[in-house]
Amino acid sequence: MVRRIAGTTSVAWSLRKRRGRQWKSANSFSVIPLLTKSTKRYEEEEEELLERTREKPSWRSFSYSELVDATDNFNPENLLGIAGHAEVYKGHLPDGRIVAVKKIVSIDKEEDDQARDFLTELGIISHINHPNAAHLIGFGIDRGLHLVLEFSPYGYLTAMLFGSVCLDWKTRFKVAVGIAEGLKYLHHDCRRRIIHRDITASNILLTEDYKAQISDFGLAKWLPEQWHNHVVHHIEGTFGYLAPEYFMHGIVDEKTDVFAFGVLLLEIVTDNFDPNEMQRAMVAASMCISRLANMRQTMTKVVQLLKNEDEDGPVELHRIPCGRKAVIVDGSLERLQLQQLYK
Repeated sequence: MVRRIAGTTSVAWSLRKRRGRQWKSANSFSVIPLLTKSTKRYEEEEEELLERTREKPSWRSFSYSELVDATDNFNPENLLGIAGHAEVYKGHLPDGRIVAVKKIVSIDKEEDDQARDFLTELGIISHINHPNAAHLIGFGIDRGLHLVLEFSPYGYLTAMLFGSVCLDWKTRFKVAVGIAEGLKYLHHDCRRRIIHRDITASNILLTEDYKAQISDFGLAKWLPEQWHNHVVHHIEGTFGYLAPEYFMHGIVDEKTDVFAFGVLLLEIVTDNFDPNEMQRAMVAASMCISRLANMRQTMTKVVQLLKNEDEDGPVELHRIPCGRKAVIVDGSLERLQLQQLYK
């Protein structure tokens, strides 16, 4: 039976362990992920965000049998890829829609940790609405944890960057700008700031027109506006994309994603290129991967640079040699010191 979860309330279900470590539906459980132990201020902000869910459209709650039918019993031939602690399958709904079914399969986490990550991703992805972020269709908790998302024909960016298919420069640059705009939305335009914590090529989907969509929000954190950052004690993410302050001290804020985006941007711009766009991309990447968090730019600034847009007109870049470093002057005469940009 298909149930519809109305947008007028929070999701009225929970995941609960019983003897034998099996899951069953139980009492109401909020999908809003907690960052720390409850505080009065955080509870008030959670209630405010829950109030906003009343404006959201409903999602479908799928039974396990429906997901089995959609994916041909999770046939390996329908496997689109591995995304973090999950397998993603192509599925067909009775109404003809093609979907991506994300099945949580992690074996190196306790069940309560799996449920936490699942609730985090469900809570966040159901509240975001942007062309450069994955779109939720529904979920399932019958005999496992599943998310049902809109299908992206070209799959994950990883295959396009490191597989047999080589993207042309214009498409690569379009993808880079799309990811940047998605992060700008998560950081600055959401009701509450969202830090993704795992921006890599394997977490970026590509639609039929190569529009980039940020996906896989299992590690994401919601940060109240008053919080400068959040400190976690369990470091998760993809090695090589972890900002130094996060890897060493567990500090999470927008600059965590900015650093990872800088690394990803360097991976993207590795083919035939337009000289001007390549220069902007390299400068943008350098702005993101500074060892010092306060030297990294915001995603708003990065988007302006990549798109060659600024409040004062087009961005003009000029190289001013300074030993082993360089100072770049843009159209607004703001000086950005970029470490090791020019050797």
